[in-house]
Amino acid sequence: DGAYGAPPRLARGPATLRLATVHSLRELAAAARARADAVLVSPVFPTRAHPGAPVLGPVRFRLLAARSPIPVIALGGMDARRARRLGAVAWAAIQAFS
Repeated sequence: DGAYGAPPRLARGPATLRLATVHSLRELAAAARARADAVLVSPVFPTRAHPGAPVLGPVRFRLLAARSPIPVIALGGMDARRARRLGAVAWAAIQAFS
């Protein structure tokens, strides 16, 4: 049980596990204010779910992750090889396994 989504919604969500989606420093700050337990920083790489959408890339992902006071989960085009390349401690994949 928990809440997942954009930081403003988390502030009104249940007092359980809170995961926030983050794409920028502004959203990272909002996630901290919403008391998120972890942030899913995305999209790190291109994804099949959002073809042609802008991506963070490894450098911007690392910059956001370094500024985060909250545990970071890499999301977006992730697989084990890319996670190792990023040095990501935690990562998630949705379509990588489908």
